[in-house]
Amino acid sequence: MINQLRLYQLFPATAAAFHARFRDHAARIMRGHGFRILAMWETGEGDSLAFAYLLAWADEAEMAAGWAAFMADADWARIKRETLETPIVGRIEDRVLRPTEYSAALGDIA
Repeated sequence: MINQLRLYQLFPATAAAFHARFRDHAARIMRGHGFRILAMWETGEGDSLAFAYLLAWADEAEMAAGWAAFMADADWARIKRETLETPIVGRIEDRVLRPTEYSAALGDIA
């Protein structure tokens, strides 16, 4: 099992539109392609506002296949076109998190 951390730079003027699109569309479509979204957060404020979410995957092959299917999804392409405002997000960071042999599994933390 691996995790993937995604961090999106948000702009104060379009943060509400981003959240609406992610909540109402992206998360639903992602789940349809096998994404397991463990948690979502907003961090920072003003010019340092960001959205972060954590995904769980069996392995990197499953992650690559899930992202390929999501990016090729016709419904997602349509929604992006329909909801695109002036840049809705800035920089996107993507981190694959591989557990160390001495790490507690997620959910094992009390």
